[in-house]
Amino acid sequence: HGIKPWKQTRVRAYNSEHPSISTAYPRTLFPISADGSCASPARNLKHLRRRAHRREKPAPRPDPMANSNLPRRIIKETQRLLSEPAPGISASPSEENMRYFNVMILGPAQSPYEGGVFKLELFLPEEYPMAAPKVRFLTKIYHPNIDKLGRICLDILKDKWSPALQIRTVLLSIQALLSAPNPDDPLSDNIAKHWKSNEAEAVETAKEWTRLYASGA
Repeated sequence: HGIKPWKQTRVRAYNSEHPSISTAYPRTLFPISADGSCASPARNLKHLRRRAHRREKPAPRPDPMANSNLPRRIIKETQRLLSEPAPGISASPSEENMRYFNVMILGPAQSPYEGGVFKLELFLPEEYPMAAPKVRFLTKIYHPNIDKLGRICLDILKDKWSPALQIRTVLLSIQALLSAPNPDDPLSDNIAKHWKSNEAEAVETAKEWTRLYASGA
């Protein structure tokens, strides 16, 4: 019983294959590992965890806008669209052309377009923000303010455009147009006439088109 701790450590190191000797003094502060090194188990565990974390940590994804020649305003608007998307709206820039956006708008609740997923394309001309974005529907839709080519009759895309407006504003306005079709300012005369002469029937047609063309778009 007069063995001092340092002797105990040496006995453990040189007799690790003899359990009766190596476990004689189990309360060593820093037990010797199998290779004879002396380190705290907690320290070893932390070290292993750090190494595992470094191995598992994914490489940061390159920011496609970092090396682009886009104006600062477009970069900021794009970043906000991606980090803070408006409810029911998705807009992401194309990797080939950061001025071209793939857009999806969910049909608003309690509208003829409810349950539909509508694809659109949006393009920012070189003059943006002095000129309005170019937007059109790619998904077929029965709407008095949208023609068969997907073009949209919306004042802020024409004479009411202002550089103070943003991509987000445009998309929210299009979403609102789906909630409230306006046959008095039509782009599709036939649909507008149908809407005015028999709104209930026109709404049913719009619902049918939504089921046919916008389900799981």
